[in-house]
Amino acid sequence: MKKILFKSLITLAAFGGSFATSAEELRLSHQWSNKDIRHQVAQMVADDVKAADVDLTIKIFGSKSLFKPREQYRPVSRGQLDMTLVPLSYAGGQQPAYNLTLMPGLVKNHDHAARLSNSSFMKEIEKKMAEDDVMVLVHGYLAGGFVGKDKCITKPADVKGLQMRAAGKSFEQMLAGAGASIASMASSEIYNAMQTGVLNGANTSSASFVSYRIYEQAKCYTPAADVALWFMYQPLLMNKTTFENLNSDQQAALLAASKKAQNFYLVEAKKQDAASADVFRKAGVEVVEMTPADFTEWRELAKGTSYKKFAEDVSGGQALLDLALAVE
Repeated sequence: MKKILFKSLITLAAFGGSFATSAEELRLSHQWSNKDIRHQVAQMVADDVKAADVDLTIKIFGSKSLFKPREQYRPVSRGQLDMTLVPLSYAGGQQPAYNLTLMPGLVKNHDHAARLSNSSFMKEIEKKMAEDDVMVLVHGYLAGGFVGKDKCITKPADVKGLQMRAAGKSFEQMLAGAGASIASMASSEIYNAMQTGVLNGANTSSASFVSYRIYEQAKCYTPAADVALWFMYQPLLMNKTTFENLNSDQQAALLAASKKAQNFYLVEAKKQDAASADVFRKAGVEVVEMTPADFTEWRELAKGTSYKKFAEDVSGGQALLDLALAVE
């Protein structure tokens, strides 16, 4: 009788346990170090979710330790990875519309980027994600600028005849339209290319300009300020089905943590641009800002080059462009 009772208790415990809320652990992958703003955003979400005490934890795999940078979106879309913080344009091969999130002159400044994230344009991009079983938790853009080895670069006429490195094919198309020759390379190769005379100028993110010490090879720096040409959408994404399978408390905790992290992302992104300008000034590099008139010149050039190519190559591309350009 005692043996039967003991077995019954074990069975009851196991049976009851199947109805209890089990602790969930989500895996989040990204390519950056733990000092990077994007890791800080991911860590903030993980910390706040843990503090909510809803039996949900997020384990972060940074520095390309789980997936290569350009191989993170697909695993999320397939449910093989729960979350990633990644430049959405990396998945442009899977969804060509995503290439619009790294397009010259589409975003003017960080506040404009925030309005884009809350626009009909972004809702259409999110519909494309939903087709892949992916959803956005945290919206965010990071900005960049130009460096010149021998002179300042603020407007299209400044790059004519120069050998330039650009961040992304759309930027290459625009710079070529302004009369520059293009040398494609990773941002980590800009320093040596400028040092050896292969490059006269380059375009990349504020963070890369500083982390790769480009200020040691530049005469002039044009940072992101009141207006900037280079903005790249880099959201925190999650597998949609995985999110929907969480209980209501877990979902609420994740959304609340993400909202807080999104506000942090915007504030820190602005600080990052200003900090990069200070680094270049301290290194003795001339720092100049692009004017609204300069920005307008670049955008008009982009309309006839990058924008035109996108509209021709992507189904529904012109309609998406129009939605983005309608955001003031």
